[in-house]
Amino acid sequence: MSASLAERVIRRVGESPVAEAIGNAQQRVYGPLLDWARRSPLHTDAFGHSVHPPLTDVTLGCWLSATILDVVGGESARRSATVLTAAGLAASVPTALAGAGDWTELAGPERRIGAAHSAATDVATFLFLGSLVARLRGHDGAGARFALAGNLVAAGAGFLGGHLALSRGTADRGA
Repeated sequence: MSASLAERVIRRVGESPVAEAIGNAQQRVYGPLLDWARRSPLHTDAFGHSVHPPLTDVTLGCWLSATILDVVGGESARRSATVLTAAGLAASVPTALAGAGDWTELAGPERRIGAAHSAATDVATFLFLGSLVARLRGHDGAGARFALAGNLVAAGAGFLGGHLALSRGTADRGA
């Protein structure tokens, strides 16, 4: 039986020299922050699993809700979509720090997949930052388009992160 498209994508990312280079660059640029994240309360064994996956629910839930309001909420939902976009950005900080702490313990293909996940998440976060800026300047249509693009990129990032946590068990702390 041949591998599915998803399996082939994951295997290629896990073997990718580009993902390796991204991981090496992240290590160089964010070294002190990664060290802090590894020692922080956001990287704990207290729950028996990483806190990163449940934290992503807050971030992604806010962002997806903002896009739903953009699509079906009309003009009366614009302020709520702006608030949800900002809340998702605020939630992305501890979410990213928890994920960074987890990433420091990965090696080989998992580290490369994690690096690609992180890079895609960074792109999504900047798209949502662009969405927030556009919304605050009264350009709600542009804000909605940035948010939609951010959700699409976040879905790809989530595919990679979900594979790490669920298929490769990287979120398990052995409790």
